[in-house]
Amino acid sequence: METESEPYVRLASLRQLHQVMADMNTARSLADTLQSVADGVVGALGYEMAAVNLVRQDGDLVVAAFSGNSAAESLITGRVGSRDSWDRRLNMGEQWGDLVFIPHTEGWVLDDDDVPQWYTDGPAPRFEDEWHPSDRLFAPMYTPGVQGGSSGELLGVISVDRPRNGRRPGAWGREALQMYAFQAAIAISNARLRANMQRALVRLERDQQALRASEESFRQAFEYAPSGMAIAEMGGDQHGRILRTNDALCRLLGRPASAMRRYSFSDLVHPEDIGTLLRTSAEGGRAELRLGRRDGSYVWVSLRNSVVADAADGPRFLLTHVEDIEERKRRELQLAHRASHDSLTGLPNSAELRSRLSSRLCRRQAQPGVLESLDAAYGHPAFDAPTGHGFDFTQGGEAFDGFDHHVHTIAPEDGRDDGTKGLAVLFCDLDGFKSINDRFGHNAGDAVLIEVARRLSRGVRDGDTVARLGGDEFVILADGLGKADAQDLAVRLRNEIIQPIRAEGRAVRVGASFGIGWAHCGMTADEVLKSADERMYVEKRSRPKQHRRAG
Repeated sequence: METESEPYVRLASLRQLHQVMADMNTARSLADTLQSVADGVVGALGYEMAAVNLVRQDGDLVVAAFSGNSAAESLITGRVGSRDSWDRRLNMGEQWGDLVFIPHTEGWVLDDDDVPQWYTDGPAPRFEDEWHPSDRLFAPMYTPGVQGGSSGELLGVISVDRPRNGRRPGAWGREALQMYAFQAAIAISNARLRANMQRALVRLERDQQALRASEESFRQAFEYAPSGMAIAEMGGDQHGRILRTNDALCRLLGRPASAMRRYSFSDLVHPEDIGTLLRTSAEGGRAELRLGRRDGSYVWVSLRNSVVADAADGPRFLLTHVEDIEERKRRELQLAHRASHDSLTGLPNSAELRSRLSSRLCRRQAQPGVLESLDAAYGHPAFDAPTGHGFDFTQGGEAFDGFDHHVHTIAPEDGRDDGTKGLAVLFCDLDGFKSINDRFGHNAGDAVLIEVARRLSRGVRDGDTVARLGGDEFVILADGLGKADAQDLAVRLRNEIIQPIRAEGRAVRVGASFGIGWAHCGMTADEVLKSADERMYVEKRSRPKQHRRAG
C-alpha cells in the first residue's frame, strides 16, 4: 500500500488490510493481540516501525508491543511514559481527524520528556510532504462503542515511524490508519475481556455473592470459559434444572445445549455419586463426582457452585463450574490400587486385607463387669445390645451405634456345626514352593504365585476377598458360610491348586495347607489372622509329608 499513489489503491492492498484486521481479532491472548496490532501496521499500512502504547491501571502508558526494528524493540519495549507527557503530545501538533501529527519543526520540545521513543536525526525535507526522521505520528485508540470515537476513554496509542514511500500519508493513508486504530481498540478490548475471564472465576470462588457484572460482560465470560459452566434454577419447583450451558460443558459431556436444558445435575450424576451431589451445599459447594456422557460413559469432574443474582432484588441462580479431572482421578486410583494391592499377583495386599477385615469387626468398650451384667440382662453377648445402655462400640477409634450402622459378626460354635453362618477366614500356605524357587529360579516361583492367585480368585464367590499376605501365604475372607461350607471351600481350592502349573516351560506342582478361622466382633484383625494361621499349621503337620511335596 505504501508504494501506491492516492487515490489509486489496489484491491490486493484492501484485502491485505482486511486480513491483518482479522488476525488481530483472532489472536489467542492479549499479548498476541497487541503484537498483531503492531505487526499489522508494518505489514499492511506501509510503515517501517510501529509501537503499541497501552494505558495501565495507574494511567501511564507502557510500550506493550513493537514491530519493524529488533534493536528498537529491545530498547523500548516495556518502558513507561507518564500520562502527562502523552496528554501533551496528543494536544499539540496537527489534528488529522483522530490522528495527531507533530512535525519535526515542533517535536524538538518533546525530546526530553519521559515517553519512550526511537528517532534519529536526518537532513531537512527536500519537498513539502517528505517524511523527516523526527516527525511523529500517533493514532489514539479509544474504548469502542462510543459515538465520535475520540470522546471515549483512552485505551492506548499506536505510534508509527518511517513510511516506506518516504512521504507523509495522504488522505487515504490517514483514513486507513484511523480506521485501523478503531478496529485495534475493539480487538484489544475483547482480548482483555478474555484475559479477565480466569480472574473472574477466582473471584467467584472467593466471594460468591460479589458477582454483579453486567449481562453482556457476564455472557462473554460465560461463553468463552475454557472449562464447563452451567446456570441452573435455584429454589421453587424447578430447583436445579439446567437453564444454560457453555460450549465447553457440552463438548465434555457430548450433549447439545438443547438437550442439556432437559436435565439437572442429579439426572446426569453417576448413581453411586448422587449422595455426594446432595451433600454439596448450593452456596460455595464443591464436590468431585462422575457425570454421564451421551455415549453412556462417565467422566470425573470437579464441581463448584456459586450463587448469583439476576438483579438487585431479582431471582437467584446457581452458577456451576465443571472442570475435567479425569486424568488426575485415574492417577489417584492407580496410586491407591498400587498401595493396597500386591504388585505381582494384583491381589489385595496385607494392609488392604486387614482393613477389610477390621471393617467387619467392632471392639467392645466397657468397665469390667458391665458386659457380664448386660449378657445376663439381654440373654446374649453384650456386644449385641443397644449402645444406649452405658457402653459403646468403636471401629477405627470412633464410637458408633451397633444397631443402626453395624451388623455384628459371629462365629459358629467350636466342635459342632449348629448351622450358624459367619465370616470364614481361610489361611493358605503353599507346600513345596521353596523347592521350586531353589530348583527353577524366582521367575518360575513368580509364575506359580500368579497362577495360584488366579485359581483362588476363580474358585471363590463374587464379594469374597482373596489376598496375598506375603511370600507364599494367601488369605480368603468368605462371609455367610457355615463350618461345612468353609471346609468344602478349602477342599475345592486345594484341589485347584494341586493341578500342574506351567512355569518357565515346564510343569510343576505345589500343594496347599488351609487353616480355617472365624472372625467375630470383639477380636482384632491380627487375632483373627493368627487364629487361622495356627489352624493352618495344625493342618499342615497332620498331613503326611509326601502329600505336601510339590512335583
